[in-house]
Amino acid sequence: MIRALLLSAAALVALPAAAQDIAITNAKLVIGDGSAPIEGGTVVVRGGKVVAAGRGIAVPTGVDSVDAQGRYVTPGIVAAFSRVGLVEVDAVDGTNDRSANRSRFSAGLDIAPALNPMGSPIAVNRAAGVTRAIVAPGSSSNLFAGQGAVVDLADDMDMVTRPRALQFVAFGEDGSAKAGGSRAATFLLFREQLLAARSYARNPATLAEWGNDAMIQRADAEALVRVINGTTPLFVRVDRAADILNVLKLRGEFPALKLVLVGATEGWLVARDIAAAKVPVLVSPLSDLPDSFERLGATQSNAGRMKAAGIDVSVGVFDDDDAHKMGYTAQYAGNLVGLTKLPGASGLTWDQAFASITSAPARAIGMEGAIGSLKPGRAGDVVIWDHDPLELGSRPTAVWIDGKRQSLVTRQDRLRDRYLTPEDGALPKAYVR
Repeated sequence: MIRALLLSAAALVALPAAAQDIAITNAKLVIGDGSAPIEGGTVVVRGGKVVAAGRGIAVPTGVDSVDAQGRYVTPGIVAAFSRVGLVEVDAVDGTNDRSANRSRFSAGLDIAPALNPMGSPIAVNRAAGVTRAIVAPGSSSNLFAGQGAVVDLADDMDMVTRPRALQFVAFGEDGSAKAGGSRAATFLLFREQLLAARSYARNPATLAEWGNDAMIQRADAEALVRVINGTTPLFVRVDRAADILNVLKLRGEFPALKLVLVGATEGWLVARDIAAAKVPVLVSPLSDLPDSFERLGATQSNAGRMKAAGIDVSVGVFDDDDAHKMGYTAQYAGNLVGLTKLPGASGLTWDQAFASITSAPARAIGMEGAIGSLKPGRAGDVVIWDHDPLELGSRPTAVWIDGKRQSLVTRQDRLRDRYLTPEDGALPKAYVR
């Protein structure tokens, strides 16, 4: 297996592809902003950026043209919550950088140096149409898990689009376990650590005065200062309705907090409050079973009900192989479209569903002007699909990231081709008996 992994990694190493000036014509064009698909549309990418998209767009002189033949052409999927690039094999510690439970640091942890652009999940998810991902750390020894990043899934060694793009913290049952055993301890520890960071920002010497009794390390304080002043969005994993309301109240003391709710399984029960606070939510539509006491209100209609209440909803994959299978995101969005056909259920329209996996995650992370749609000025992340991208059996036929054509071949493809029809003498020595 190790030999196969090494062979696969070596095969994937190649010179970076050059950005193409390209026009994709005759497309069923999806801008990704919640608008309806455009029949006979064209998207033009120059210098790695979208310069035009719509109907009646002329192909500039000297720009290569690709005929989509009426197929769906969309922005690449933005994985709203993932650990892609941090984990190769979950059960092998040496390949798993998801969590740092034995580190004395917490909020100051930065996942960017741990990301592996050569990991096999990168190619697998790229081949599924995922071009960008919001990557969050797992957990640390303290309440705060650390700083996540926005990455691209191109087949090159430079995958970080924005480092230190978010801070991640878990409330509810997970947070209670880190804080001392109760939700009361969670909220107190959260508040005290932010107050310590605020004190550090006003006078850095105060942290040194605490010595060994310091509540947080200097690197943690510096990271939390950026959370307090609103520079870094705070992604909060929270599910119970009562916990959600208490998280929203934190802005009473820290008004600049840019909150993003992750999970929000019972969000539909307090949807008006979330909408009034103008806080975006990342949901997993398959969190529909009361598998814990903080998720007794679980329902597949959660996303649809929150969207109807005016909440900016993104669909993502978490608690469900979030290091390997972000490609499920399109299927999950398609499930929400299917819910609109069930009496009594709440889902999303097709246009809303596709926006929930492209422009909505980009807005949640504060990068809607750079990624997540085919509007002019955005990254040239474009996917041509063989069928409706929200249907389970659909696959990309071509993917560009920053205007660069990407390989859709994965390690699994190479292993299949290698061993599908083996010939004498072609097998590794381990297979010789």
